[in-house]
Amino acid sequence: MFQSTKQTAQTANLTAGGHALPADWLGRIVLIWSGYAVSMFAGNAASYAGIWYATETTGSPLSLALLYVLAFLPMGLLSPFGGVVADKLNRKVIIVVCDALMALTSLALAAWTFIAGPSFAAVALYCAAFGFVSGFRTPAYNATMPLLVPECHLVRINSMDTLLGSISMIAGPALGILLYTSFGLQYVLILGGFGAAAAGVTMLLAVIPRDHGAHEQAGAWASLKEGASTLASQRGLLVLTIGVSLGMLAYGPIDSLMPLMVYDHFGGDGFAASLVAAVMGAGLLVGSVILMAVNPRRKLARIIVVSAFVVGTGALIAGLIPKGGYWAFVVCIGVLAIACAWFNAPLMTLLQKNIPDEKLGRVMGLFTAMNGLAIPAGTALGGLIAEVTGTPLFFQIDGVFILLLAVSIAISKSVRKLDAASSDHPTVEQTL
Repeated sequence: MFQSTKQTAQTANLTAGGHALPADWLGRIVLIWSGYAVSMFAGNAASYAGIWYATETTGSPLSLALLYVLAFLPMGLLSPFGGVVADKLNRKVIIVVCDALMALTSLALAAWTFIAGPSFAAVALYCAAFGFVSGFRTPAYNATMPLLVPECHLVRINSMDTLLGSISMIAGPALGILLYTSFGLQYVLILGGFGAAAAGVTMLLAVIPRDHGAHEQAGAWASLKEGASTLASQRGLLVLTIGVSLGMLAYGPIDSLMPLMVYDHFGGDGFAASLVAAVMGAGLLVGSVILMAVNPRRKLARIIVVSAFVVGTGALIAGLIPKGGYWAFVVCIGVLAIACAWFNAPLMTLLQKNIPDEKLGRVMGLFTAMNGLAIPAGTALGGLIAEVTGTPLFFQIDGVFILLLAVSIAISKSVRKLDAASSDHPTVEQTL
């Protein structure tokens, strides 16, 4: 017992990646996340304004699906190579360069909109730029966190991504709609550009360890195969990763079709749609706060399974609500959103704890790619199905699919073994 306590105390002085824990690690995290928060808030406002512009001008599920494909397909295609780059080069430099490219692109598109007026093409290019940048930034960013954070706080730090995203979803869409309706699309794009610049500046000021990946000499393709092999060697992690990616395939069209559901099925306007987005953000906020407060370190796979059951049930019920039930739809989306906050952080933590740091960038790249490809594929397929069935029936079909997926993950022996293995590692509280 005392030996376990001593070992736990020693690991408390290390980051999750096995490096010496910086004395000011919390200050570094606060600095990085402050810029990231501004970027997420501004980017969400710009994205939602663009989506609502497309909703008003086209009214087509396929047009909305195209925007999501442009935003996530480049990320899915490039993330595996972005992960290789993250393991070979300076991750901090990669993140700063990506933020700078996004800022310049947003400001250039704003200038174009000032000259030529708002257009679907400008919104599409903004989405494509986001997808391209995310293909390199996301693997580098996710692989950086274990270099700065002790393992006991990984779930909390990973939950911050969802927490900040939920806060930006509460206020971002409302601000985006306000700027769009009051001043025009170009001002929202300017806001997005300044947000990306803020994230780049704070990351530039932060001190990030750089002792990873120096020995990697293999080519990009060989490194990519090695990352895939590393993930495949741990069957429970592989099943969970594939399961969450399939869940994102099903969730993508729900997210993209919500404005159309409000506009077409319930007869709502832009502010009614932004309210749904804000409630979605509020639900994610509540779910993230719960996860951060509980800070689970065991049974993380079980949390993912429970989340899938709640999301599937919520989507099914949302599709059954009649035209006069807008407020019931709002409540349903809020409950669904709480469970959505319990997917990413547990899986991200399991990957960061079980994958060696020198290979983590590649595995994160594969994980980002799987989600990045699943979202546009699901959104495109969902848009086609919704054109035929109508949006409400599609919500019902999608909910049933997510429920079947939850059952499949729950009965997986390798996933249950993954949770059993986590229970074999005592926490500080258990050893005292």
